[in-house]
Amino acid sequence: MIDVRVCEQCGARFTPRREHARFCSARCRVAWNRADRTQPAADESALVWAVAAMSDTVARLPRVAGLDRPRAFAVVSEAVWWVTIVDANLVRYHPDVYDRELAGRPEPERQLIEGTLAGLRFVRNRVGNDIDQSHFIQPGADVADSWRAQDWIWSSLPEPSCESLSPRGLTWEMDRYRAYESRLARRPVVATFSCAGAFLQVVAAGIGTPEAVSNHGQLTSS
Repeated sequence: MIDVRVCEQCGARFTPRREHARFCSARCRVAWNRADRTQPAADESALVWAVAAMSDTVARLPRVAGLDRPRAFAVVSEAVWWVTIVDANLVRYHPDVYDRELAGRPEPERQLIEGTLAGLRFVRNRVGNDIDQSHFIQPGADVADSWRAQDWIWSSLPEPSCESLSPRGLTWEMDRYRAYESRLARRPVVATFSCAGAFLQVVAAGIGTPEAVSNHGQLTSS
């Protein structure tokens, strides 16, 4: 099914590259934002705060140890929340900077970043549904009952049930599920956030808000 939408600025019909696309082009998005000058300042302030929270959460994750699976997933889900919040805000309000940074990466790295972020969106959307959320993660094969965050891996999951979704929603959700299986499943959890968080930091630093960088340190996997 082809997803066709109407641009909120000019009314043209277009096929979106992203799930929440509202405009057919960067020109229309800029025109829309210029017509509503009261919103960007508040959005920038919220973004600065969200980037700092994301960075702190992701940096703290590798140091967590000794939790059982449900409590471990509570820590992981906090990181999922902040990464996807920052990603959504950057995509919505700064798509030119976001796309430019992606385009400057080698193709394998670009695909890894896009797939990783799509997989994390899948996790975010499934949290809160009537499922056992702790099954998203599991200890690695050589780990005892008490394990560190570095030892957690994403579980491979069966295809989700999406009967309540519209055809358009089903298409996007299945794309996210396939990204999860190809880029997250059976891979280390910490590495996932190191990849996604580092990319989002670079994008945030490129939008002309020094606070987005100065309020937090570089993400590391140690």
